[in-house]
Amino acid sequence: MCVFCAAVPVAATLGAHANSKQRQAAKLAEAEGKTLPKRKISAGPATAIVIGGLVICSVIVHTQLNVPL
Repeated sequence: MCVFCAAVPVAATLGAHANSKQRQAAKLAEAEGKTLPKRKISAGPATAIVIGGLVICSVIVHTQLNVPL
């Protein structure tokens, strides 16, 4: 398995963890009556962009460089 193929599940796991932490912080702030924390980057779209980039790199490596699956 190439490094790009192996990185896809890792990126998905890290993205899910970041998303759950953002949701947990928002729920905690709401329960305490504080304003919701402002997100610099939302975890969902950032994860999708990273996974998309990894998939594109994987396709390029496997088609152009003849790396076996």
